[in-house]
Amino acid sequence: MEGKTIRLKRLFPSSQRKLFSVPLDHPVSMGPIDGLEEVAPLAEELQDAGADLLIVTKGAVRHIAPTLRPTTFLGIHVSASTSLGTTSDRKVLVGTAEEAVGLGADLLSVQVNFGIPEEPEMLRDLGVAVDECRKLGLPLLCMAYVKKTGGGTPDELRHAARAAADTGADIVKTSYPGSPAEFAKLCRTTPVPVLIGGGVRLDDEEAFLAIVAESVRAGGGGICIGRNLFQRRPVAPLARRISKILHESG
Repeated sequence: MEGKTIRLKRLFPSSQRKLFSVPLDHPVSMGPIDGLEEVAPLAEELQDAGADLLIVTKGAVRHIAPTLRPTTFLGIHVSASTSLGTTSDRKVLVGTAEEAVGLGADLLSVQVNFGIPEEPEMLRDLGVAVDECRKLGLPLLCMAYVKKTGGGTPDELRHAARAAADTGADIVKTSYPGSPAEFAKLCRTTPVPVLIGGGVRLDDEEAFLAIVAESVRAGGGGICIGRNLFQRRPVAPLARRISKILHESG
């Protein structure tokens, strides 16, 4: 466990500094959507603005590796499906922790979509990935989503986050449950750091920043937000404001 402990301490060096992570894995599931036509220039811009961790698929490492700075963490997302199929919510593992370490990863990312018939298979895959990461000392992030109308109730989100943590995830990403009080309750009942995801893009930038700040005050470990960040032009001004909130939260 020493290796994992060391890596987690780097990701979360103090209670005041929250993790600014940006998932860039969307092209597998959604195609080259707006903002992700080219990943390398975006990776450079995000790092300039203060992002700590970039999460990509294993094939995309070739594009961002030349841009990575010594202080930037790399996450490899190994859950996949596409919107071209009829089972897009059913994620399967397309990589291993060993592959991720070979690519230079500081973290492995796995997705579980709760509330659908294929949930048991995804939980099984999470367990497999947890065991692989434990052997290698690699932290595992679980992107835990509730695939129900409205993205799940606060009770359902707490259940999903706790299930992911108790299956072995070291960090959990989940949806914001709608209020600081509900998110504080979710953080209290999840025994690992919780990151909020952004979901669909919000037009109101100030409302989005308010959610980020509320999550920090409520006990969150940081953010793992993609489209609400990289689908804005230019990216850097908003990213710098997020960095200030997360890195100066004390």
